[in-house]
Amino acid sequence: MNELSDQQLLRDYAKCHSDIAFAELVRRHVDLVYSAAFRMVCEAHSAKDVTQAVFVALAQNAPQLTNHPVLFGWLHCTARNLAAKAVRGDARRRAREQEAAAMSELLANESDAPWERIAPHLDAALGELSEADRDALLLRYFERKSAREMAQTLGISDEAAQKRVSRAVERLRECFAQRGVTVSASGLVVVISANAVQAAPVGLAITISTAAALAGTSIPTTAIATATKAITMTTLQKTIVTAAFISAVGVAFYEARQVARLREENRSLQQQHAPLASQIEQLQRNHDAATRQIAALTDKLASTNKSPSEVLKLRGQVGVLRQEKAEIGSKSALSKITADPETRKAMREQQKMGMSFIYGDLVKRLKLAPEPAGQLNDLLADSVMDNIDTITQALHDKKSSSEIEQLFSAQDLAMQAKVATLLGPDGLAEYKDYSKNIVTDITAMQFEKSLAGDTEAKAQKKAQISRTMQEEIQSALAAAGLAADFQTLPMLNFRNIASEEFGEQSLKLMDNVFERVAARAAAFLTPDELKKWQEFGKAAVDNNRTALLMNRKMMAPIAQ
Repeated sequence: MNELSDQQLLRDYAKCHSDIAFAELVRRHVDLVYSAAFRMVCEAHSAKDVTQAVFVALAQNAPQLTNHPVLFGWLHCTARNLAAKAVRGDARRRAREQEAAAMSELLANESDAPWERIAPHLDAALGELSEADRDALLLRYFERKSAREMAQTLGISDEAAQKRVSRAVERLRECFAQRGVTVSASGLVVVISANAVQAAPVGLAITISTAAALAGTSIPTTAIATATKAITMTTLQKTIVTAAFISAVGVAFYEARQVARLREENRSLQQQHAPLASQIEQLQRNHDAATRQIAALTDKLASTNKSPSEVLKLRGQVGVLRQEKAEIGSKSALSKITADPETRKAMREQQKMGMSFIYGDLVKRLKLAPEPAGQLNDLLADSVMDNIDTITQALHDKKSSSEIEQLFSAQDLAMQAKVATLLGPDGLAEYKDYSKNIVTDITAMQFEKSLAGDTEAKAQKKAQISRTMQEEIQSALAAAGLAADFQTLPMLNFRNIASEEFGEQSLKLMDNVFERVAARAAAFLTPDELKKWQEFGKAAVDNNRTALLMNRKMMAPIAQ
């Protein structure tokens, strides 16, 4: 599966403040950053603080880093600087350095140093290398990139990438020798590959994504300490984004209209999400750990001069790890979650709360009493969960476009039959009309804040935008040969997650609609308002594209 690069995600975050893009960057690099921080401060709580501060700094410096070729190089350098400040003047650091020096002196005659001797010096030694050498090592042995992947990232040939790595390993070995730690180049590679990256504490990625993203948009650089504490979420959108699986709601648009009520709901949701996100992260870490162990054992096997029995033993270990990796890789990050009754129940409750927010105006429009309103929300939540199962299976089985269309058409019809039973024919008609116009209603509601004039003027422009958008959606659907009730909000059309083809079709449709509306809106919007509309539309498409990609990744088998 093709993924967005670090640079593309940074651009999405820098330009559109996409929490989804930033959460993906944290997921990719949190283990690497935490591992480096822990080696330098040697204490879990301080390492978590340093890690969080590093990602806060990333959020604040995102615009300047969008063209940085090796993001982890910058993250590692920032981690070193922040860790050094954290331990400066600390008696524990001095004691640790003295202990490491004494150990190095005692073991200087050994040919291969264990991890315990290498770890205290690793990040300082990396810091003494040139940026080119350091990036090469980080890509090869920390991020486990192949020579070809390194070459593509660095913009050099495969052969040049391989030579750069070999040169960097030798220079790193020399840095260790200057510190009294004797280790062969091959031994250094094996030890670093097997130990340099350890799993960050469960839930840390979620905390960082929330705090750092918030810091990146609203908190000055000098207030990192405050930023790491200001984690309270005030919108449904951010609650769902930081849940890690981002299942099914319109994350590109929604903002809270009842902030006070949502604050309390968000606290409850975050408590429910903690065990779910932890299990997802653990599943991904298990797969990544197996990959690292296989690579380390393979390197060791290739360079070993051991006896045949030792070689057979290593080959057996590689075989077992490959089998474990294959078993993990055949599952999606969500499969373990949806298989457990308790966590599935908590996940369903989250979806129920999200869908009750999205369909709240429909409840008001139909004047539903609390009991039928609750039953409608239950139907919506169950539908989301059923669709998640369908998406996961479709991605696992690599269903064709026609098969995907059949699956989700059946899901839609089943949901409509249940709504008809609950609300009657008229209620079903209202439900279908409301669902069809969700993207129009949300867009008009959110864009209202960008309109100029008094209350009456804003209301008139808002109504014109809504009416124009509805007309252009119907025109675009007819031109594309799609049904009039086609769901045009990409993240609420589950076909788009199950199929890249459907997803791209939906995104192009959305982009086309915004362009059509812009052409007509010039008649009733000011030039400044029109410019904001065009920016709004681009952000909506970009955010939906990122959200679809991340959802697809979370629901597809890990190995894809």
